[in-house]
Amino acid sequence: MNQRYYSLDVFRGATVAFMILVNDQAGPAYGPLDHAPWHGLTPTDLVFPFFLFAIGNALAFVMPRLEEKGTAAFVQKTLRRTLLIFVIGFLLNWFPFIHYNHGHLTTMPWEWINDDGSLGGVRVMGVLQRTALCYGFAAFIIYFAKLRGAIFISGTLLLLYWALCLLLGNKADPYSISGWFGTALDRSVFGSAHLYHGEGVAFDPEGLAATLSSIPSIIFGYFAGTYIRLKGKTFEMLTHLFVAAMILLLAGYCWGELFPINKKIWTSSYTLVAAGWALSILSLLIYFIEFRGAKGAWSRFFDVYEKVCVPLSLGKGENASLYYALSLVFLYWLLARVLDKKKIYIRV
Repeated sequence: MNQRYYSLDVFRGATVAFMILVNDQAGPAYGPLDHAPWHGLTPTDLVFPFFLFAIGNALAFVMPRLEEKGTAAFVQKTLRRTLLIFVIGFLLNWFPFIHYNHGHLTTMPWEWINDDGSLGGVRVMGVLQRTALCYGFAAFIIYFAKLRGAIFISGTLLLLYWALCLLLGNKADPYSISGWFGTALDRSVFGSAHLYHGEGVAFDPEGLAATLSSIPSIIFGYFAGTYIRLKGKTFEMLTHLFVAAMILLLAGYCWGELFPINKKIWTSSYTLVAAGWALSILSLLIYFIEFRGAKGAWSRFFDVYEKVCVPLSLGKGENASLYYALSLVFLYWLLARVLDKKKIYIRV
């Protein structure tokens, strides 16, 4: 129960670092550092489910203490954390609360008319909002249904989401950006002006519908974390984790032949494949760090995008974008390192 797993810390830290890397590129990106256009999978598409998987890992070590404090304390803390994370994400969408409209800098209202006459608005959903909902639902499922019940519910949610896509989506192509049923749901709940428009249409990749298939990502992480916690640092634990990873990957890729692997609508096959890759990488980290004692340090050169990154790019925009993102990863790491040295921890 009290063993420290440095490999889990490395997994979480590497996930966050890669998330910063792919999110903060200032120009065109290399293929592996960008999302798949629609169906398919790139390393970048694994960042979000890895992050949810890591939350599940951490929850496995926290849940016993929450259970000791009783149901009332658990409900209060879970709801508070869920709401806080959701509100932070929503306010970040609204930030800096001002924008240029019709040639003037004005405060950003809930809705406005764009220069082309279309209706604009503050986006409601986002990565943190999806994370908050997944965390809240997963925590309640795990607490009240326990581990076996949570695994059963995860399978049910993945199958239910597949059925909803088939039954409520466009019969001709239920997995296309125009045929997916989730967009109609988000438009009816939030309105088109409050959805993501990065695809050229009102479509939100972090909308409500795909939250169903995202919740199991945390539960799979919780399952792995619980197994690690209970079994301890044994080769039996490591072998079983790796076998489970292979089963998830096989099931996910086979299911992908019928239900295409797609991060933007978070298909059920994508959930399984992402969990399989997360568990595979975690198994390798456990082997090398916990069993072989392999630990090291890293450093990155950085400077600002225009002054250093562009001149070093050799005329290739992808290089400059990559250098800039790496510099931000190092900058954020340096800030976190200083806070850690001073024992300053910001918790939500």
